[in-house]
Amino acid sequence: MTAPTTAPGAGAAAAPVSLTPVFVRLKLALMRNGLRQSSGRTAAFVASLVIVLLFAAFMVLGFLLLRGNAAAGAVSVLSVAVFALGWAVMPLFLPSGDETLDPSRLVMLPLRPEPLVRALLVSSLVGTGPLFTLCLAFGAAVAVAHGVAAAVTAVLAVPLVLLVCVALSRAIATANVRLLTSRKGRDMALLSGLVIALGIQVVNFGAQALGRAKDLSLLDTVASVVGWLPAASAVAAVRSASDGDLLLAAARLAVSVAAVAVLLWWWRRSLVRLMVEPDGSTIGAAPDTVKDPAAGRGLLVRMLPGGRTGAVMERCFRYIWRDPKTKASWVTVLAIGVLVPVFNAFQDAGSVYWACFASGMLGMQMFNQFGQDSSAFWMVAQTISSPADAFAELRDRAYVMSAITVPYTVVVAVVTALIGGGWSQLPEVFGLAFALLGAMLALGVVVSVTYPYGIPQDSHRNIAPGQGGMAVAAIFGGMFAGPLLCAPLIGLLIWLRVSDQHALLWLLLPLGVTYGALLTWGALRIMSVRMAKRLPEILTAVSKG
Repeated sequence: MTAPTTAPGAGAAAAPVSLTPVFVRLKLALMRNGLRQSSGRTAAFVASLVIVLLFAAFMVLGFLLLRGNAAAGAVSVLSVAVFALGWAVMPLFLPSGDETLDPSRLVMLPLRPEPLVRALLVSSLVGTGPLFTLCLAFGAAVAVAHGVAAAVTAVLAVPLVLLVCVALSRAIATANVRLLTSRKGRDMALLSGLVIALGIQVVNFGAQALGRAKDLSLLDTVASVVGWLPAASAVAAVRSASDGDLLLAAARLAVSVAAVAVLLWWWRRSLVRLMVEPDGSTIGAAPDTVKDPAAGRGLLVRMLPGGRTGAVMERCFRYIWRDPKTKASWVTVLAIGVLVPVFNAFQDAGSVYWACFASGMLGMQMFNQFGQDSSAFWMVAQTISSPADAFAELRDRAYVMSAITVPYTVVVAVVTALIGGGWSQLPEVFGLAFALLGAMLALGVVVSVTYPYGIPQDSHRNIAPGQGGMAVAAIFGGMFAGPLLCAPLIGLLIWLRVSDQHALLWLLLPLGVTYGALLTWGALRIMSVRMAKRLPEILTAVSKG
């Protein structure tokens, strides 16, 4: 008898395929293909990676120098706790673009929850964020590890910190996918932006208060409490093992292990709900009658000029009010822009010069002007056939930014002066603030035209895949370049102060307004020509959203 033959490939087809390597390869392919699209994106990604590695190296070196210091334990525990908090909230509001982690794109695939969670978790560990977190956990553990028991505990604690951070971030993001992508969720996003802005400032000023504390006992007391929270409990376990308290170290390790288990369970539950239950959050009743479009025009819109300028400004204002992501971004920067100066003024550590912070924060909203249009930008592109049309489009968008930022900066400066004093400094402060606003608008025009990126509309992410490094490099580059462009005015201010010519400080107001306007006008003139030439590239980049 002859042995029965098996059809070619039958055994391979019957063998189950692991999702984990597939998702890892998918993420690496998305990153690779995103970098191949242009040399600018490759350069931005490499630059951002180098910056992250440098920061990680200096951070690890700092922890090594802290080793043996009395404050090493408290600093290590609190650093990991603050970083875990960042993992929990920042991915929802800061640009990110990892489509392998967007579960809404997997709802039509026959995937079981457990393998999917494992695959998503492992693919989440690929990237600069997890690498930086791993370096932080390693440095914190080394700073407090003394002895064999502590070293063994550190081997378990370092990956636990990374797993807690990544699982926490993914679980929260998955649970909020529908909220952040639904129209009804925009009000919750608005509230979340306020909460996040307030929470960041509370943490910031709390850290400042701890830094000013001369008695380390306060720092140790806070660390002893935070040391029971994941993922800080893993580092606190290493500290306990160094002190010889192995039972306490095991208990704190168990807290982080339990946190990973609970977060993975929550993540799995959210995935099941997302892929099985229908979403009716965006379904509404059809209107009985069709209203006159002019009937919904508010007072602000009726005050806008006519023609193209009014149309562009109305479109931008409607994006700010109606688009959940744009609205949440604006509310966040508006809240932070007023909270930082006011909190500093209340602490007697502020100055009316903090109003410049407000104009700088809002000026950054000029970056990536076309991303909020997403695929609808093709309609805008149809109206641009020459550099003059591009100039008008960019100019009118800058008008919107100025219409919000100028009165906002004035209010913040007046409130800060009312709380902390400094009324006589308002003219020079307004000059610096408006010069900084002009610099940020100019940089925003350059970045929007040169490095445009898409904002996904069907995802909780704020940047299309493959464009994350470019966006982060452009934004953070603008943050540093803005004050540098204002160096002439800052130098003039210092010279007038040092030479005791205070009577001439009021000149900074007209000079600052003129300087900022010239910077913006120059950027508009130069980049309008570039925008008209590379309009198809901009359309392709922003349409990825």
